Amino acid sequence: MQLTTAESPTTNLPDFSHPTAQEIRRLIVKASHDFKLIEPNDKIMVCVSGGKDSSILIALMTEIKRRVEFDFHFEAVCLDQKQPGFDSEAFEKWVRDLGVKLTILERDTYSIVTEKVKDGVYCSLCSRLRRAILYDYAFENGFNKMALGHHREDLLETLMLNLFYSGHVASMPPRLRSDDQRNIVIRPLCYVPEQKLLELQAAWKFPVIPCNLCGSQEGLKRKKIKKLLIDLEKDFPNIKSSLLTSLGNIRPSQMLDQSVWDFQGFKSIVKDEEI
Repeated sequence: MQLTTAESPTTNLPDFSHPTAQEIRRLIVKASHDFKLIEPNDKIMVCVSGGKDSSILIALMTEIKRRVEFDFHFEAVCLDQKQPGFDSEAFEKWVRDLGVKLTILERDTYSIVTEKVKDGVYCSLCSRLRRAILYDYAFENGFNKMALGHHREDLLETLMLNLFYSGHVASMPPRLRSDDQRNIVIRPLCYVPEQKLLELQAAWKFPVIPCNLCGSQEGLKRKKIKKLLIDLEKDFPNIKSSLLTSLGNIRPSQMLDQSVWDFQGFKSIVKDEEI
């Protein structure tokens, strides 16, 4: 395990006054207020991949921490899965310049995934292994929350994937307890459109660590859904905003799920997972 400790910030810092940065920060604060994501005395582990989303998240969390009237602590944790070409040097320096403590965990899941998966679609197994390692580390090191960098499109694509391929209505919740019951997972970027993150990435020009395992695979279901949403948006410009709003406006009485709505008594049913 390599540990990079925060150093004094340098002048090579992101421009937090950039209009897009301010817009994204406001959306993070709104999501935090709506779903109680960042709270007093939290110790948050931000899972960073070296990509644009989690990088922007940790940068703006430094600005949020500076502005809020309560105290909370966060650190960044990155998993080196031993993929060919993984080079974190420039990314590590950028995080140090932010004044954020960064821990890089070294686990060779790359060999496991490439050995076990024969059809070339690595994402599912890779994400399961990564999640288990990060969950364990968060629990063992006393973090009460884990922050992930999923943005608005991630939520919408997951909704569509579940509708089209799994036959259930579900997405990525902004706050949830993990299956092992040990961790609370939060998604502070849940309101943020990916396009805004791309705009800020272009403005800030920070280093990224590319994923050479699953990020380059073509024909994945998620990529097809992403393209579908882009195409739909051409005819329905506000469709993504409408879909996001619908995730917070569920009407059980207008659905077909007898486990959440009593159609005989016309009343809501509390499921076990909600208790």
